[in-house]
Amino acid sequence: MQLTHAENFSKRKSSDLLILPFWQGKKGEPACPMREFESAYRLPVRTGDFSGKEGEVCFVYRKGSKENRLLLLGLGKQEEFHAENLRRSYSAAAKACRKKKIRAISAALPEADSPMAAACVEGLLLANYAFDQLKSDILKEEPSVLQKICLIGIDAAVLAECRRMQRLVEAVNFARDLVNGNADDVTPEMLADTALKLAKEFSSIKTTVFNKKRIEKEGLGLLLAVNKGSPREPRFILIEYRGNPDSSDTTAIVGKGITYDTGGLNIKPTGSMETMKDDMSGAAAVLGTLRAAAALRLKVNILGAIASTENAIGPTSYKPGDVYKSYAGTTVEISNTDAEGRLVLADALAYVQDHYKPSRIIDLATLTGGIVVALGEEASGLFCNDDPLAHALVDAGHRTYERLWRMPIFPEYKEALKSQIADIKNSADRKASSINGAMFLLRFIKKVPWAHLDIAGTAFLTKPKGYHPTQATGVGVRLLIDFLTSHENSV
Repeated sequence: MQLTHAENFSKRKSSDLLILPFWQGKKGEPACPMREFESAYRLPVRTGDFSGKEGEVCFVYRKGSKENRLLLLGLGKQEEFHAENLRRSYSAAAKACRKKKIRAISAALPEADSPMAAACVEGLLLANYAFDQLKSDILKEEPSVLQKICLIGIDAAVLAECRRMQRLVEAVNFARDLVNGNADDVTPEMLADTALKLAKEFSSIKTTVFNKKRIEKEGLGLLLAVNKGSPREPRFILIEYRGNPDSSDTTAIVGKGITYDTGGLNIKPTGSMETMKDDMSGAAAVLGTLRAAAALRLKVNILGAIASTENAIGPTSYKPGDVYKSYAGTTVEISNTDAEGRLVLADALAYVQDHYKPSRIIDLATLTGGIVVALGEEASGLFCNDDPLAHALVDAGHRTYERLWRMPIFPEYKEALKSQIADIKNSADRKASSINGAMFLLRFIKKVPWAHLDIAGTAFLTKPKGYHPTQATGVGVRLLIDFLTSHENSV
């Protein structure tokens, strides 16, 4: 994708289409000076065919200009403005261009600052994603419909911020690709290889991979238990990014890497298993975040950790009713083999605390269907033992619109996970199921600020929506980079 700029309309080069933005109003209020185009947009505005509603698009055709097509784009009401309005509106423009197979555009931006310009670019590029690697050649489209974007109304400094956003969206798409891929291709070994490639691409990244033999040696018993039924070996992946080597402050990001989840012997029914290639979305978010941090050269230190295996069915599958010993030494009664994500996360969380002493831990997992019942696909569940960390993550979610809703972790919830034959059991009944999952993880947290993000509803949508052209969203990458950037600026 080629991203350029022109400080005003007269300096732009020819393209296939020009986007003109408007605030919502009875007469459509131009969001930037565009008097030279008034004769072209006057009639659609006067007739009411275009009023500037958020995401509204109207094509206008004319001859004798650098573009034969103009696209009038509605941004919504200016007094209700949020960066999300710009993301949604400019993504609508990208989708309109996609339908007409437009390759090169010029996009006027509203009179604004760098963050607003970056939000426009974010919307354009997020909606410009395509995943057609699994289609036959005859059905493949261009991998990216828009090939050239010229941003009008900004200077070189703002363009630099927009290019930073481009690198961030590339990392989101990197995560989307992993989630969209076949489970037979995106295996624990493949995730490990992907992490090793990041270390080759960026000198600031160091990757360590534990194979099954090393996992056995380290005593990650819960990860090994979940892996028992799979013909594929597990991997434990540790990715270190040192953006601020003079500081000991480190944020650990832990991702659930279940590359396919059958439910184990408590097998999932039809209708619940078909999308389970997405059960490694937490791992994809970790990899995408590390890639973005390195590409953006954030001055923070990050430890990424991924516990990865399939939860498959076979003659050696781990069994309901049996007890397994965790890395931390805690014994766990398996009351449901479909509550496997919390098992692999528990080992990862305990290992990271013992060996790296992070300043804070954030884990991401498609953990429970219960959080989808509670929050749908509009927000991820946030469970946190530290108010400042929770507030910082909620604020980052508000800015990026990868929104979080804080859920309770009252001590009384511990009662549901008591076991008669082990230290704890891995699941309870359906009541408060997402909270039970978080309470299980909390058992493995020592005295460190910790946040658990249940992304089961937001990582893989029921159908494409907004600026997500496929079901995989790459959720977590933009949220965490915003959080880490804010943290970078505060230390």
